[in-house]
Formats: sequence, structure tokens, C-alpha cells
Amino acid sequence: MLGNYFYYEIVRKTVIGFGSLFNNIEVRHKADNTDQLLSRIKVPIAYGPIQKFLARIDQQPNLTDGRAIALTLPRLAFDIISYQYDPSRKASPITSFCATDSDDSNKIKKVFLPVPYNISFRLSFATKLQDDALQILEQILPYFQPSYTMTINLMSSIGQKRDIPVTLNNIDFQDQYEGDFSTRRFIQYDLTFTAKTYFYTELPTDESGGLIKKVQIDYRTTTHVPAPREVRYIAEPLATKDYNDDATTTVAEEFTVKKTALKVVNAANIAEQSYIQVDEEVMYVKSKSGNTLTVNRGVYDSPIQPHYENAVVNLVNNADAALIELGDDFGFSESTTLFNDGRSYSASQGSDV
Repeated sequence: MLGNYFYYEIVRKTVIGFGSLFNNIEVRHKADNTDQLLSRIKVPIAYGPIQKFLARIDQQPNLTDGRAIALTLPRLAFDIISYQYDPSRKASPITSFCATDSDDSNKIKKVFLPVPYNISFRLSFATKLQDDALQILEQILPYFQPSYTMTINLMSSIGQKRDIPVTLNNIDFQDQYEGDFSTRRFIQYDLTFTAKTYFYTELPTDESGGLIKKVQIDYRTTTHVPAPREVRYIAEPLATKDYNDDATTTVAEEFTVKKTALKVVNAANIAEQSYIQVDEEVMYVKSKSGNTLTVNRGVYDSPIQPHYENAVVNLVNNADAALIELGDDFGFSESTTLFNDGRSYSASQGSDV
């Protein structure tokens, strides 16, 4: 009822990004009287409540073996504790933008702005020694003032990377014993964070993305509704190079950079006041006489080059305009038409009525 199936793994990516922030924390032990390094432990981290790992420790009968740190501690764990909509980052629900398909740059999708949500995380760590806990804490706190920003590729299909601020909200601490004094002591810290992420709605299957390829403006001299149009202005994209390799004809003889009379094998399909491209150079055909074309060189800032016999001549026309690629430079074709028939344009029918 809400829409078709979609799943972009946004929560999963946010969880992975958050956990990755703390995957390089170490605890080191040194001799009391010297700086000799006795041990270096990379603190493991996993998703799940810390109580799960403490319960696992309870199943180990021998937690003390004379070493300064227990075999199963220290340990980091994190989990999600809540989701909340964030009205402070709300945007208009009908606002959209055009995004390029990451697999095909010629495909554009119209995407609505994402919906802002806050995901609350709890990061917990347990240690046996107070110094271990302080080492871990000191490797975390300086990076949150009170936020740390991580960049996540939330929507890889359209290349949407977002900066996700992660804010440290609160720190809780407990130091407790279980059993008698000699059996176990563990120190636990709980840090709560808020990640400001975004959720996207279903991406459209229409790859046109609402891309504007034609602008039409009708001018009227009255305020009556509906009022007949009297002047119409139309602007459409104009290709400035060849895209379809139509190979209309070939050059008949060498054409140096100083010449303006281009001889081709067959000029039957080349009209006057049209554009052609030879190699990388685009030319404007001013006139023709038989198979000789009088041209303006280097049109659309294309390089003026020498061209040799049998070089391919391509037309640059409306067929190429339909193939303009995203990001290419292009021009505009403009036309103005006057009317006195009293008709007006119907957007629903797409014609004058």
C-alpha cells in the first residue's frame, strides 16, 4: 500500500560506519619501573549488548591466571538503542534533485530529498583494570567535540555520499565486583551517541528523471483565462559535435588549414546552412556547388585541423542533439513563432486547441 519493495541497507551501512570508528583501539601494559612494553592488545569490538559478552565470561571457570589482564577482557560492544525522526533537518517533502546512475552516466533519476532520522547507539566496554578502561576512554573522547563526522555512501546506485555527524551524548561508569573479592572485578563504561543519518524513498524506474529537454514559452497580451497565445518561443538542446557517426560522405582531396572550399565525394545529403564534422573539427556549410562546400572553419571552438583524402564527413544535426551525453557542452536552437488564430496551448493534450 505504501509502495513497491526497496531496501538500500542504510541502517546496516550506518552501523558498520559507527563500529569502524572504534576498530583500532589498543591497550598496552608497561613495566612499573621502566617503559618496557610488556603487552599490547587490540581491543575486539562486536555488535551486541555488553551483557551478552559478560554472560559469556561467566561461563569461563578460570578468569585469573596471574596475568594483568583477563583472557576475555577488555572488550568493546555496541548496539542500537533507538530511532527518532529529526524535525530540525526536515526539508520540503516535494523537493527533489536529479542524480546520475553510477553504472551509466547517461541515465538520470529524479530523487526526492531523504528523510532525516537520528539513530542512537550505545558503545560499552568492560575491563578488569582501571588503567585499561582509562586507556580506551582517552582514545575516544578527544575526537568528539562533541561530534565526529563520518562519510557514508548511503546510496551507491546514484553516488549519494552523506556526511553523518556522530555526537557523544553521555558517559556512564560502573565499577563492581561479582562474587567475593578475589574472584572477579570488572569495570564498565557506557557511552551513548547519536548518528544523524538519512532514509531514502523508492527510486523511480523512469530514467529520464524529469530532465528538461525543451522549453516553450507562450506570450499573451490579455489576462483572460484561457487567453490565446500570440508569440511562442522554443529553446531546445543543440549538438555541437557528431554523436552517431553517420558517415555521410568522405573528403575527396587534402584540405589544409587555410582552405575554405572543401571537396567531398558526394554532397547530395549535405544541405546549405548546416553543420558537418571532419575528424575533430566542426564546420558550418555556407553554400555548396556540386561536390564543393564553402565552409566556416573551427565552429563551436573546435580545433582547425588539416584533413586528408578519405577522411569521414559526419553531419551534426537534430539526430545528434537527441544523443547529447550528460556533462557534455552543447548549444541551444531557438525559434520564435507569431500566431493570430486565437488558439492556446493545452498542457494535458500537448497541442494547441
